[in-house]
Amino acid sequence: MTSTSERNLRPAGARGRRKAAGRILGVAVAACLAVDAYVHLQDAAYYETVRTSLLSQAGLFRIQAGLAAVLAVAVLVWPRRATWGAAAVLLASAFVAVVLYTYVDPGQLGPVPDMYEPTWDLPGKLASAWAEGVGACLAVLGLLVARAGRT
Repeated sequence: MTSTSERNLRPAGARGRRKAAGRILGVAVAACLAVDAYVHLQDAAYYETVRTSLLSQAGLFRIQAGLAAVLAVAVLVWPRRATWGAAAVLLASAFVAVVLYTYVDPGQLGPVPDMYEPTWDLPGKLASAWAEGVGACLAVLGLLVARAGRT
């Protein structure tokens, strides 16, 4: 039979493990977001001419880079469900977009320019796609860990 003090230690241990897992996931997701931000910021200048009357691909890349950089800091400083969810959405949407525009030519979608580019042989594209895919999965895991801590 366990004493009351031993039983009280178990939840604290579980909370400690959950917090450590959240911190490790935060560092990993922040690293994925940093790769995403770096690649999009570095490559934005190559896409100034790909545009519609409202948006350019370079502008979209810069927005992606800015949001990724902000979320990279946020998952480290404020690892909450909202932060994990935002990181998961940003990374998953970027991953879907890069895969879609590599294998399918959907043309211009409303104000979004035609960003079809049927190759992975561009600087940073493959690394960014891997970071986005892995990062999205890790952010969902972080969301689940954060949610488990709230129940």
